[in-house]
Amino acid sequence: MKLTSYYPVICTENVAATQAFYETHFGFRAVFAADWYVHLTLESAPGVNLAVLDSRHTTIPEDFRASARGLLLNLEVEDVDAEYERLRDTVPVQLALRDEPFGQRHFIAADPNGVLIDVITPIPPSAEFAALYHPEALPS
Repeated sequence: MKLTSYYPVICTENVAATQAFYETHFGFRAVFAADWYVHLTLESAPGVNLAVLDSRHTTIPEDFRASARGLLLNLEVEDVDAEYERLRDTVPVQLALRDEPFGQRHFIAADPNGVLIDVITPIPPSAEFAALYHPEALPS
């Protein structure tokens, strides 16, 4: 298989509110917008894409027409502390900013559908976790 693109699609009953959330708080912009589907791209990194789809649309098999749950979007950023300061009073933060021994400084917010957004800056992991990384993937 030769993959040419990959992006998550959030199924929701509120396309407009979900679109507005990602545009307002995370810098996405719509490159295609219908009342049932919106394709978003990150203005600062056009290769980063996200879509929003009405979960009741006929393109979704009937047995799977439901809003997104159990989804965690990872957004890796240069300065998670700055993003936390910028967002903590305007988005629902579910996990406050903290360091993890496996090599992340992060916080977790939620979108209007309950989709979790993990905003991350890689940091050096503990020795225990460093041993689990492939050498080329080890955060520094």
